[in-house]
Amino acid sequence: MVLNCLNKAITYLKTVSRTEKLHGQVKRLDIFNHFQHNFNPQICVFLLKQININEVLTPDKPFALTVIFVQAQTKPVAEKSDPEAQKLLDKVRKKYEGYKTLEFAFTLNSEVPGQPVTTEKGTVGQLDNKFRLEMDQQVIINDGKATWVYLKKNNELQINDTEEDTENGFLTPKDLLRRYQKGDFLYAITDKINENGRLLTQVEFKPKDRNSEYAKIRVSIDEKTQRIESIKAFVKDGSRFTFTITRFSPDKSLSAGYFSFDKSKYPGVKVEDLRL
Repeated sequence: MVLNCLNKAITYLKTVSRTEKLHGQVKRLDIFNHFQHNFNPQICVFLLKQININEVLTPDKPFALTVIFVQAQTKPVAEKSDPEAQKLLDKVRKKYEGYKTLEFAFTLNSEVPGQPVTTEKGTVGQLDNKFRLEMDQQVIINDGKATWVYLKKNNELQINDTEEDTENGFLTPKDLLRRYQKGDFLYAITDKINENGRLLTQVEFKPKDRNSEYAKIRVSIDEKTQRIESIKAFVKDGSRFTFTITRFSPDKSLSAGYFSFDKSKYPGVKVEDLRL
């Protein structure tokens, strides 16, 4: 396993040299970040304890691997989250928890390897553990007990029992705040950027669960309004999903039937009920 990972590492370093045409040194952190996102974390620690990253790419020894002493900065993930990030997230969480209901419009930009980039629009409404998601091709409704997934093109409906604490591939701001509070992630402030006249603070989350489908999640927060403006999920298969909020409507009145699926409105719908 170590030799296989080492071969992959050497291949990566050669690719960097060709594509970036680097001369001189390559930062240890850059190489480590690549290893961490693509290889077994324990193997990464072993490798980086053996490799002198400062000697990996030089004009005279472009791919030399040299054994050196162990350095403290080769730990794969920080053991604790950033205290400043936690203060910010606590403020945002408390504000979201103060809303009785949440509804917002969004765009979802999907980048999947080998496929064209796609952009969809949709809306999400949330009340406690209930939600309703409407997009161009599907509607997903959860009343806290069951989940309805309706495919518009096929006029098909699938019903499942709601499973708590599972990754469903779609992470709303409220979901993310709930899971960070539970301790599912390590997180830290990584940047502050200006976007459309707003100062946004970027917080990166890394799942503690190695079996998570996510490599990391990047969240942009407007500190002035204490609102999450976008969420970008980096999936381990190389996919990228960017969820950007375009309209935010807290405490909006939602009808009694908002979190239920009315089959009478969909004549001829094919139903597959998989509830136990």
